[in-house]
Amino acid sequence: MILRNATPDDTAALTALGRDSFDAAFAHLYSADDLQQFLTGAYAEDVVAGEIADPNLLHQLADDGDGLAGFCKLALTSPYGAHSDAANAIALGQLYTAPGRTGAGIGALLMAWALAEARQRGADAVQLSVWAENVRAQAFYARYGFRKIADIDFWVGNHRDDEFLLELRL
Repeated sequence: MILRNATPDDTAALTALGRDSFDAAFAHLYSADDLQQFLTGAYAEDVVAGEIADPNLLHQLADDGDGLAGFCKLALTSPYGAHSDAANAIALGQLYTAPGRTGAGIGALLMAWALAEARQRGADAVQLSVWAENVRAQAFYARYGFRKIADIDFWVGNHRDDEFLLELRL
């Protein structure tokens, strides 16, 4: 497994992996209209291309030689700053693996990269949001020391989900 930075050439593959991963994990929770509205906003190719080009966002890809097996995104300025007294928090977002690849160690590789990158950049905290009912993901993050600091909302179309905001102090 090779970890590497995303490039503009990865746009189509990253768009597809983001959509496929979200669909596999969460599509059953939403109406078709809400899901389509969300996917169009979050995983349109122009949106993903803009994020890859954004210097405030870092995309790390897990490539197994046959394609993308997972990815994660770091926002160098966390959008959750108001929920914490951390002075320099980074946000980890969309730590996703390809459908059927959860539990294969891909998430652990991406997490190790994210934490090392945050430390190298002088962050004092890493923040992330997780669906309140995603117990498996919460257990994964707890193994790294993430703790709940707030309840927040996450919108998929017109559907509001309860989310937990987790933080790891570095």
